[in-house]
Formats: sequence, structure tokens, C-alpha cells
Amino acid sequence: MLIILSGLSGVGKTTIARELARQLGAVHVRIDSIEQAIRDAKGDNGSLDETGYRIGYAVALDNLRVGRTVIADSVNPIGISRNAWLEVAIRAQVHAIEVEVKCSDAEEHRSRLENRVEDIAGPPPLTWQAVIAREYHAWNREHLVIDTAVSSVEQAVRIIQENAG
Repeated sequence: MLIILSGLSGVGKTTIARELARQLGAVHVRIDSIEQAIRDAKGDNGSLDETGYRIGYAVALDNLRVGRTVIADSVNPIGISRNAWLEVAIRAQVHAIEVEVKCSDAEEHRSRLENRVEDIAGPPPLTWQAVIAREYHAWNREHLVIDTAVSSVEQAVRIIQENAG
């Protein structure tokens, strides 16, 4: 199974992904980690376009093909990347579930973003302005939505597991 977690920075995707991966024994494919490793290898903090996502798709596909559950953790802001994750599931012939993680309380979201402990060394932490200005398209298909302003990590993990069937 491919579990695709999407949403703006600071909403809780990675926290949920880590706990879900721990409980399921799943592979956690985190695009932020992939992108920073590429930047480190190149020695700069320039734009990567879709490079990190393309590597993530390949890593996910390899793991799905050997029977592992994969949790994809990325902002996944536009239809092209969302469709590409679904294509990975189709190619691996596995079920996919798309989960949009939100934080409906803007003050809480901002506080989480500004107070989180960065676990990836690299460019300066994102600012609130950068997060809210980011291109992020509305969804145009059915998907699961989890609001971390009202759901704990444990509740979010349970909801995903229940919907993943």
C-alpha cells in the first residue's frame, strides 16, 4: 500500500508519518530529506524543481514492488505531483490512499512552524510568510482530510489506518 501524506509545512505531516511508519513497519519516504541530501551533495541551496520528488517516486516504487507499505511525506502542492504518486501505486499494482493534512487554526499552525525543532540541517527554517505564500492547489478529487488542530497524532494515525483498510 502507498499512503500519500500531503499538506503545507508545519501542519504535522512528518510527525504523523513517523508514527504511522513505526506502527506499520512501513518505509517513510520524506521528500524534504531527499532534497536536502541533493543540496548537500551539490554544495548549494538552489532550486531542485521536481528532482527530489522524482527520486522519492523511484524509492517508493522499489519498496512497493518488494511488498513494503510506503508512506510518502511531502507538501505535494499541485495536481502533477499528486497524480505522479498515484501513478507509482498503479505501476506497483498496489492500493493508494491520499491524505491531506491541514491545521485549521492559523495561529496554532504558525506557532508550530515557528517553534519546531528542525531535524534537517540546511537552509534557514521556513518563515510563516513563505508557507502561506506557497503555491498550493485545491484538491479536485476525493481524499482523506485530517485536521491536526482537532486531531492528535494518535487520532490521525488511527483515522488513516481505518481508511487504509
